Amino acid sequence: MQATQPWPDFPEQAPPAPAVGEAAAADFLPPDLRVPSRQEVAGLMMRWQPPLVIGGEVRACPECDEYRDWIVFCMRDDSIWLRCRAGHETKEPGLDAAWYNRHSGPVDRFHPTLEESLRHLGH
Repeated sequence: MQATQPWPDFPEQAPPAPAVGEAAAADFLPPDLRVPSRQEVAGLMMRWQPPLVIGGEVRACPECDEYRDWIVFCMRDDSIWLRCRAGHETKEPGLDAAWYNRHSGPVDRFHPTLEESLRHLGH
């Protein structure tokens, strides 16, 4: 089906210029409502309760042999670190940020300290 009348020509409109003395970024959210960007946080973390299988092998803590209930950290440099229930931390070269993003849920909160984050996750 074809239109019987041509589309009207609407002139392009530029957005209104800010008023004198008005900041150009006035349309941004106030600071207390902004979500921190990834550059403003040291990393992301999630809880991983079942055994963690990497390359067909169950990953165990090199210090205490725990193999369940990990905290998985995805750091700003995209490295992955694991923390067992006893608090031992180790870098995990077999995982990367892409793995973390596939397995983590949406970020639901930001915490000012590591201790508060761990408490929120039950560690």
